[in-house]
Amino acid sequence: MRDMTRRQLLAGSAMAAAMIGLPRMALAATKLRFADVTTEDAPRSQALLNIFAKELGADYEFTPFFNSTLFRQGTELVAVQRGNLDMALLPPSDFAKQAPEFDILGAAYVVRDSAHLSRIFDSEIGAEFRKSAREKLNVEILAPAYYGRRQLNLRGKNKVMNPEDLAGVKLRMPGGESWQFLGKSLGANPVAMDYAEVYTGLQIGAIDGQDNPLPNDKIMKFYEVTNQIVLTGHNVGFGLLLINAKVFNGLSADEQSRMRDLAKKAFAWSTAEYEKQEAELVDFFKQQGLDVYVPDVDAFRAHAQKEYLASSLSSSWPAGMLERINAL
Repeated sequence: MRDMTRRQLLAGSAMAAAMIGLPRMALAATKLRFADVTTEDAPRSQALLNIFAKELGADYEFTPFFNSTLFRQGTELVAVQRGNLDMALLPPSDFAKQAPEFDILGAAYVVRDSAHLSRIFDSEIGAEFRKSAREKLNVEILAPAYYGRRQLNLRGKNKVMNPEDLAGVKLRMPGGESWQFLGKSLGANPVAMDYAEVYTGLQIGAIDGQDNPLPNDKIMKFYEVTNQIVLTGHNVGFGLLLINAKVFNGLSADEQSRMRDLAKKAFAWSTAEYEKQEAELVDFFKQQGLDVYVPDVDAFRAHAQKEYLASSLSSSWPAGMLERINAL
């Protein structure tokens, strides 16, 4: 018995000595399991892989899951809150399910472009939204990621010049009240469908169209199963990179600041890529045989604002917030 105890003690001492020589990554790397609905080759994905994760360094183990392979779209926020996931890139509508004030950020024609988006989150308004996410959702917002302005992408040849032309059109929108209402505010009949199912849905006619930024349309090859793109520019597509608050609070203040800076740096690169693609893609889609045109945007804007102001969704908007966002 004494010999066995002595051998165990010696073995334990040897193991401890060996572990002292291991690199920190093997001992205490902070695990960051990340999920997103898009593909690995999307600019925002490449920004996270090649800038954010790479520059975080060996003290972090960034494990990405793209194409909704780990969690179904719309379930990621709860997964982060429960600790089943560490990070995600989610639209404001997902935040609004638990913190309704986020709804205003996803409303039609509120955020105007990438520069406006940056100004919002660099301002006191952004600080207020971060505080809300921290206190109500137990997550930390690191930075916004611009995906491009959302445009209508439809089957069929009938031109859509105003909201009335969308009457009866089955327009795929992500699940959730905010997304569904966005489709309704444009005059369409919104249909909830998972992002990964949209191509097939268009192909078989289960839906008549979808709305996404132009780079997404190319990545997902929606142009293969549609006939036209209507440049409504009705919504700025963006996500908010979030991290579980417990994970974030476990970092030093310097590491927290470095993580925020790297997220901002990564998305500055992807924003430039998305804007470059947007500028080039109109010609690309025309070459693929699609009809690409600008409708009566003023008519769409007026219709959408009227719909929002008459709905219960605008009741969740913080007092004066729309005017403050417009002022930026």
